[in-house]
Amino acid sequence: MGPQDISLLSLGLCLLLLAIPLGLSRYLRLGIARSILLSVTRMGVQLFLMGIYLTWLFQLDNPLVNIAWMLVMVTAAAFTVIKNSDLNRKLFLLPVFASLLLSVTGMITYFNIAVLNLQELFSAKYFLVIGGMLMGNSLRGNIIGLSGFYRELKQNRDRYLYSLAAGATVFEAALPYIRHGLSAALRPTIGTMATMGLVFLPGMMTGQILGGSSPLTAIRYQIAIMITIFTLAGITVTLSILFSIRSSFDEFGMLKKDLFIS
Repeated sequence: MGPQDISLLSLGLCLLLLAIPLGLSRYLRLGIARSILLSVTRMGVQLFLMGIYLTWLFQLDNPLVNIAWMLVMVTAAAFTVIKNSDLNRKLFLLPVFASLLLSVTGMITYFNIAVLNLQELFSAKYFLVIGGMLMGNSLRGNIIGLSGFYRELKQNRDRYLYSLAAGATVFEAALPYIRHGLSAALRPTIGTMATMGLVFLPGMMTGQILGGSSPLTAIRYQIAIMITIFTLAGITVTLSILFSIRSSFDEFGMLKKDLFIS
């Protein structure tokens, strides 16, 4: 038995809940009412269009089309990471894109082969949906890790320069800040995994149960997905930092001045 359908009328009733945060915004003069309405409108339009597009993708299920769409998703994700990290797009677009492309495609391929034992690795149902889930959940860690590394390095510029003067290579001098960025990126997911099941039920598990899967099957999927997300976050952050070092430092090991856009 599939999940209970939500009619347009029911969805409209759900939208009435927005009256509460909108009322709070007006009463407390938060000034976020317009942002709330714009965000909800954009979410609704984008998701409905994506639903139509995914229906077409699932029906077509062409490996080349699926790979092409994955490239579009990776490109959009790279722009999102750079924008939310306040970093210079020209310096970071290629390193971040390369790190996401290598880590996401490698991880989803491993997941489909080793975990799901799929015969059709590029099936839209798994390649795009699970790939998008993995990438979307790793974005937050990538943003925190990448921006945290460069901001920490900038704030501790004198200590970094002292390490260089003492004979350290750029990598050796930057290593403490790589540790800081990677630790900050992974900490939220560690906290999420520690409280999952006890404090809250995750979305994928809930969706599978509503879709008719047994709770034990949903749990196995959720455990596999969370471990993969956690691993992917660590890989993408590490690769993003290592790949970007070449473009963000000059030949003397100094951070470029136009690193941040603000």
